[in-house]
Parts: sequence; structure tokens; C-alpha cells
Amino acid sequence: MSTVVQEMPAVFSPTESQLAVAYSVCRRIARTAARNFYYAFLVLPKPKLQALSAVYAFMRRCDDIADDETLPVPERRGQMGQWLDAVHHAQSGEPTDDPILLALVATQRRYSIPDVLLDQLAYGTAMDLQEPWAPEEDEHSRTGAPAPHERALRYRTFEDLYLYCYRVASVVGLVCIRVFGYRDPEAEPLAEKLGLAFQLTNIIRDVKEDALAYRIYIPEEDFGRFGISPYELYSPPDVPRFAPLLELETKRAREYYKSADELMPLIDEDSQPALWVLVTVYQRLLEKIAAQQFDVFHGKISLTRWEKLNILAKGLWKRLL
Repeated sequence: MSTVVQEMPAVFSPTESQLAVAYSVCRRIARTAARNFYYAFLVLPKPKLQALSAVYAFMRRCDDIADDETLPVPERRGQMGQWLDAVHHAQSGEPTDDPILLALVATQRRYSIPDVLLDQLAYGTAMDLQEPWAPEEDEHSRTGAPAPHERALRYRTFEDLYLYCYRVASVVGLVCIRVFGYRDPEAEPLAEKLGLAFQLTNIIRDVKEDALAYRIYIPEEDFGRFGISPYELYSPPDVPRFAPLLELETKRAREYYKSADELMPLIDEDSQPALWVLVTVYQRLLEKIAAQQFDVFHGKISLTRWEKLNILAKGLWKRLL
């Protein structure tokens, strides 16, 4: 009687030089595209900086696929599926020469980041590629063929928006705290709330830009509270008319930012300055929008490079203390 023993396929393991190049590529992507996040990365120990750069590069690839307006939506969906397949193959130990995947998988292994979290990030981005409401379901739509903006992707309620924000932002928080390091499980719901605060800040700042891309994230029910139609975003902006609506979203974001105070002591000390920088940058951005009476329609509001460098310097000082 004989027994046939099948050898397990070897798990691909990149060399140190391959990983060094891969992390360098991801860091360059983060430095170029992560205008706010990268300042927080800079106060992290090098391994954690590399890890979050890899995660950001993965997210950036997802966003680039979803935002490629040179391709029709069905093709973008197909490319997103292909990208996720490549991620899953790399996670299972198959060889890859994609630097983002090399760095991402190494980061996952080092910091025990579950596959499901990265999947959720991709699914959230893919929500921008779903079909908008059919015109007949929309009380504002006209008879006949809808105008392009009438086919904009929209959310009915804040609960609907919450799922999107959870996937594209709260999950980022859950990934980040695994890199930061934490022991108390209470850190997880706090990171989820903080991610929501960041995403609401982005939604408020980019409301006009997103509308031009036929994506309206502020819920329909919130527009209705102030007697505003989402379609007014496509008309010359009446800033005072939109201000109460944006103030409502700002109040929500401020509530979620409160979770940062509770989360800070729950993560490893060497990561606390990075979290402080990240929260401070986004909170100051939100308050700058409020100070400008919510006029997000005449140019993009952002912190100046000097303002960010000032916050970074304070973060570096906190790390040294």
C-alpha cells in the first residue's frame, strides 16, 4: 500500500531588494497624491511609513480605475475586477512583479491586516461605478431623456451614505490602527467613526467637484430639509442658500472627530504623533471651510503648504518628547 504525498506549492517571497524598490514606488505615489495623509506618514517610524504608503498606493490604484473617464463604466468595473483578482492571487502566495502588490502583501503579513478589509476598500470605490437611480424613480426628473446631471449617482439617506463612507474611509481607519498598533478592541469603533469624519470633510470640500463628475454624496433627505434640489449644484452657486446644508454635514463631522481624543491613548506611542497630525490637518481644513462661510464653489479650499508644515513640525516635536 503506497501513499502519494503532494507537495504544497511554494509561497512566493520577494527578495529584500525587490521589497525595497516596491516600498519606494509606493512611497513616491503617496508623496505625490496623498496631499494630507502623507504629512502624517512622515512622523511614523520607517516600517510603519512604508506600510501605510503601500496601503495608500493600493487605494490610489482603485481610485484611478474608478475615476478613469476615458473608459465607459462597464469597462472600469471590469478593470476593478481584474485588479482585485490580481490582489487575491498575490495574497495567496502567487508570484507578482507589481510593486504595489509586493509591498501590500508584505505589509499585510507584517501587520496582520485581514484580506476582507482591503476587499471592502475596493468595494467602496466600486460603489462610484454603480448605476444611478432610474429617472422614473426621481421626482425631479423630466419627461423624455434625462439630462446628464439627472443621471448623477446619489444617496437617499444618511444611512445609505454611511455604507459608502464605511467602506472608503472607516475601513482605512481600521487598517491604519493595525499598522499603528493597539491592544484594546475599543479602538476599532473609534477608528471607524474617525474615518467617517475624514470622509465627511472631503465630501463637504469637494461637493461641487464631485457633482461635476456626476456624484452627489450629500443625502437627498438633507437637501430636502432645506428645500434644495441636488440639481441646483449644476446652476450658478447661491452660496448662502447652500451654507445651512453644508453646516449640517459639518456638525456631523465634528461629532465624529470627538472619537480621536478617545482613540489616541489606545494606539502605540510611536504612532500617536502621526494620528495627531492627521486629525489636526483634517479638522483645520473643516474649520477653514466653515470660516469661509462654506463657499466651496469658487475654488478648492485647502490648507497651505506652510500650514501643513507647521502641523508636521509640531507632530515631529511630539514624537521626540
